[in-house]
Amino acid sequence: MIDRPAILFLCLGNICRSPLAEGAARAAFAAARIEAALDSAGTGDWHVGRAPDPRAQAEARRRGIDIGDLRARQLGRLDFRRFDLILAADTANLRDARALMPIDARARLALMLDLVPGRAGQSVADPYYGAEDGFAATWDDVSAVAAALVATYGSSE
Repeated sequence: MIDRPAILFLCLGNICRSPLAEGAARAAFAAARIEAALDSAGTGDWHVGRAPDPRAQAEARRRGIDIGDLRARQLGRLDFRRFDLILAADTANLRDARALMPIDARARLALMLDLVPGRAGQSVADPYYGAEDGFAATWDDVSAVAAALVATYGSSE
């Protein structure tokens, strides 16, 4: 039995996909009354210290979740020791995480959608350069990931 899962959500800049995933997971784990350490990061450093994209915040608010207090940060080597599972939004970020992964890492790496039946190997689309509706599609994906995580960790109790 895992006492308290530690999960990190990873995307490129940590202002769209990964904070949405963190917000969805926080809400899902809280609703299921499962304690978990949840965080998000980006492989790039362009947005470090910034709040999530206003469009991501708006989409989360539409779903009843406030992610406005989250701040972007960059993936670091210590994350591979702090977290059990690091879930990347796409294959490029998964590859970049693997390149940074220290030999003594405890974290397991996977794509976010690997957890969703029928979606293994797929990427969560990056809504940053697209239209507003891209954030709704991203939310749908990350909330499916959150539900899969709750099903996994809820059944281990």
